[in-house]
Amino acid sequence: MSSLSKSLDNIKIDDILEQAKAYIEDEEQINIIRKAYLFANEKHSGQYRKSGEEYIFHPMSVAMILTTVYADYETIAAGLLHDVLEDCDCTDEEMKNEFGSTITKLVQGVTKLSKINFSTENEYLIDYYKKIIVGMSEDVRVIIIKLADRLHNMRTLWALPNNKQKQKAHEALDIFAPIAHHLGIHRIKSELEDLSLRYLKPDVFYDIAEKLNKTKIERDKIVYDMQEDLSELLNEHHIPHEMKGRSKSIYSIYNKLDRGKKFSDIYDLLALRIIVNTEQECYLALGLIHSKFRPLPKRFKDYVAMPKPNMYQSLHTTVFGVDGYLFEVQIRTHEMDEVAENGIAAHWAYKENKGSQNSANLTNTTEQKLQFFKSIIDLSHDKMTSEEFVNSVRDEVLNNNIYCFTPKGDVIELPKGATPIDFAYKIHTKVGESTVGAIVNNNIVPLDYELKNNDIVKINTNKSSTPSKEWLNMVKCSATKNKIKAFFTKNDKEVYIEKGKYSLEKELRKRKIIFGDFFTDDNMELINKSFKVNDFDEIYLGIGNGKIPTNSVINVIFKDIEVVPAPKVVKVPPKSINADIIVSGIDKVKVNLANCCNPVYGDEIVGYITKGNGISVHRINCHNLEMLEDRTVDVSWNSNINKRYLSCILVYTNDNENHMLDLIQSISMTNISVDGIKVINHGNKNVYEINMFVTGLEQLDKLLIVLNKYGFVEKIERAMK
Repeated sequence: MSSLSKSLDNIKIDDILEQAKAYIEDEEQINIIRKAYLFANEKHSGQYRKSGEEYIFHPMSVAMILTTVYADYETIAAGLLHDVLEDCDCTDEEMKNEFGSTITKLVQGVTKLSKINFSTENEYLIDYYKKIIVGMSEDVRVIIIKLADRLHNMRTLWALPNNKQKQKAHEALDIFAPIAHHLGIHRIKSELEDLSLRYLKPDVFYDIAEKLNKTKIERDKIVYDMQEDLSELLNEHHIPHEMKGRSKSIYSIYNKLDRGKKFSDIYDLLALRIIVNTEQECYLALGLIHSKFRPLPKRFKDYVAMPKPNMYQSLHTTVFGVDGYLFEVQIRTHEMDEVAENGIAAHWAYKENKGSQNSANLTNTTEQKLQFFKSIIDLSHDKMTSEEFVNSVRDEVLNNNIYCFTPKGDVIELPKGATPIDFAYKIHTKVGESTVGAIVNNNIVPLDYELKNNDIVKINTNKSSTPSKEWLNMVKCSATKNKIKAFFTKNDKEVYIEKGKYSLEKELRKRKIIFGDFFTDDNMELINKSFKVNDFDEIYLGIGNGKIPTNSVINVIFKDIEVVPAPKVVKVPPKSINADIIVSGIDKVKVNLANCCNPVYGDEIVGYITKGNGISVHRINCHNLEMLEDRTVDVSWNSNINKRYLSCILVYTNDNENHMLDLIQSISMTNISVDGIKVINHGNKNVYEINMFVTGLEQLDKLLIVLNKYGFVEKIERAMK
């Protein structure tokens, strides 16, 4: 096992303080760590762990692990105190009085996580998982403490029964190791993976360990010779450096074997790390190494110019070294090495050094590294089921992601399988909603194109464009899907509000109630109060979606005006009738939809008895009916019919520019088929006559709301001929 784990045997508080003093210069902060130990030691007095040791050794071990990743004094103090609230006689108030609100909040955060059951066998896992992830997001230091806590528990896992060992190992491998990876804390991630493999697949673990031991002497000799050659080369060119062999973790070797590689083919078992003073020296060293040792094609990676999302920076190359052996060489600065090993926690150590020229940059990189947590918070705010949330966290946050670039070089992190639409929404919701196309690596691609690692993506937008429902089948990110759904929910709401307003005004006209008498501030307030809503738009919405009867709204104000409904004969049509229109009292008759007003399903309609051509059906407000009332007949729509109807609208614009593309694009996005479009020029303004096929009035109303949002649209009306 790692040397780190050995160093924690028989640990003393002086060991922790000595390690902390290596990077914490403030004596007062060191004293707070000492005070936290004394407090925890007193509270845990008489308690023992299942391993048989005094309980205080667990929080001390956690604190020591935290010092190895350069955690700040508050995190170390909270690490010493992390079990006090849960397991001892101590209140939040007492801890706050002793250590202040910040340390208390960190302990409370860890306590909250400790109460959650991580078991993959638990039927409530989904809800728990959601709380875990969101809880971690409140302060990143909470999870650093939790990672240290879990690491020490994994080191003493032998004290638990076999089934518990496997359960805890699964949790460490599936939940905690990926999070340590995203935080860039390599040493914790690597040890968690190795320990998990030891308990999940002991035969495999010890087989790899034995093979490593058998080849250790041979590998050490080869690595030593290569170190000598490289050091001589760098010294010749006056590049100060440190060099060390880098051991490959057992779990990473297992992963390669699991993918079908042979042990003898894992060439980066031979690995070296070169640490220099400056970024410029990284590239100088790389050039010198490549000038003497032939590099293996396609194995060079520049994470200095393009850091990983967890801010890992290093140059990676694989070269043919001494005696033809392949060596993986990493080149980085001292600060890059600290961040690579200790992750986000290392930044606090550098921030303590007020004289550091890079302190401002490190503060910024700390914020950037929190993007992982911010993306989780965004997911938790989206309206999704617990199962959707867990799946999205696993697929989009904890699994292997791809990294694409904007044309300016900004990195966008996305799940595998993401499309340009996901990319656009990741930049900003407004960019996503106005997307019309994408260019990837200078090539035009469809919006359902699956993005690859390192793609450079340019999103083309049109401020007049809106999302399409088809996008829901194209996108990968749950957050993107929810934003698209939210857009259409909002649009549908607007349609229902308009529909409700129309229905209410129509009923007021029918009851001969003057609008001015009805729509007073007092009346509207009384109606809102009666239906327990805050805004009159909610009344319109309720009427539009059928949840509030129109007359019940009017009756709140005009209870005494009795409405005598007109006698209505309802005739249920025989099942054999398959016509669009049902004529009251007549089973079989020729029926035509009038071309002058083009009624569609949902319109209020009336039939006109023609001479020799059956019944012509008109919209009830068709001007051609004014002189024909004596030959009308009651008609209604057959709800069993599912077809599209021809409709014609006139779009009046306030300029004479060509807006045909915008109009056609918006119409097609609402799944309406355009039959024809004609431009009528009226001086300095254009009118567009658009013929199209719609499923009914509801779909047409939605389209009119979308088109009315264009700044160039003056008004829209349905054509009457």
